[in-house]
Amino acid sequence: MFGMGRSEEMVDLVDEGDRVVGVAPRSEVRSRNLLHREVAAICRNAAGAIYVHRRTETKDVFPSMHDMWVAGVVSSGETYAEAVRRELREELGISGAEPVFLFKHRYRDDHLNWWTEAFEVRWDGPIRHQPEEVAWGAFLPEAELLAKLDEWAFVPDGVDVFRRYLRERAER
Repeated sequence: MFGMGRSEEMVDLVDEGDRVVGVAPRSEVRSRNLLHREVAAICRNAAGAIYVHRRTETKDVFPSMHDMWVAGVVSSGETYAEAVRRELREELGISGAEPVFLFKHRYRDDHLNWWTEAFEVRWDGPIRHQPEEVAWGAFLPEAELLAKLDEWAFVPDGVDVFRRYLRERAER
């Protein structure tokens, strides 16, 4: 599941309070499942549809799976806000839109261990996929996305954060 791509990227290690306690190469963070930071942004257009994409076969985590989040690791010394803007720019070519903070979320399984800050961004401009990251993508109405959750393979951490997103939105 995990490869050595981008293994030289340095990542801040954090504690359960999300305080930086060290730095490690991304490959070590992955291989030892160390607690680190990530960002996730859901992208909606003016009609409210959500951008869904399929990851490339070469991704180091969950290759070829679908995701409704533009997500990625926060590099060492980078803020969550800087990281989310970078990920939107790199993966979908989105720049100039201001992501809105939604919530902070803790996730852990056998392969991933992170704190994430989740954001939402509105975008009706062109989408330009980063070929190394995104194999396919399209805006889907929310009802269609919900139906696809049972049909397509989605990244498990993205589904976890999406379910919280839906719960919190319903409570507002």
